[in-house]
Amino acid sequence: MGAPTLTLRNLVHIALALIALCAFAGDDTGQPAPRFRAKTTAGEQFNNASVKGKVVLFEFWTTWCKYCEGEASLVDDIAKEFADKGLIVLAVDVLEPDQKVKKYLGEHPRSVPIVLTKDTNLAAMYNAQSYPIYVVIDRDGNIAGEQRGAAGEMGLRRLLKPAGIEAKREGEE
Repeated sequence: MGAPTLTLRNLVHIALALIALCAFAGDDTGQPAPRFRAKTTAGEQFNNASVKGKVVLFEFWTTWCKYCEGEASLVDDIAKEFADKGLIVLAVDVLEPDQKVKKYLGEHPRSVPIVLTKDTNLAAMYNAQSYPIYVVIDRDGNIAGEQRGAAGEMGLRRLLKPAGIEAKREGEE
């Protein structure tokens, strides 16, 4: 018997199986977050162990992304609102020269810690290729949610909720 031949039908089945695999591969919710390291432009160091017990929001962005620019103040406001609830926000600029990012931040200041590509392994881990991307890690170190593309205020709040970060309603303690 010779080697099996690939028919068009077999190729279609293989292609469909690969497409299905890829569709599910992106949903890592509930899985342990990959081991990471990050150093902010202010010199703060973060890794899985240092954020244990906290909720972490990674915001992957670039200086040329208009959606990122539009949501920057929103992300800063949410970071400030929930800082006392254990939220850490790290804004990770992806694949841009340091000087370009520093110049941009001089014109568009941020209140959240900024991480440059050279100071982290996060962008590769979360396949950051379109922006913005938001990833939430819960207090146990698991991926609680991911949003690719602009989220808006309600979208970000919805993303944080499974990790236990949400605003109290009027009258709640």
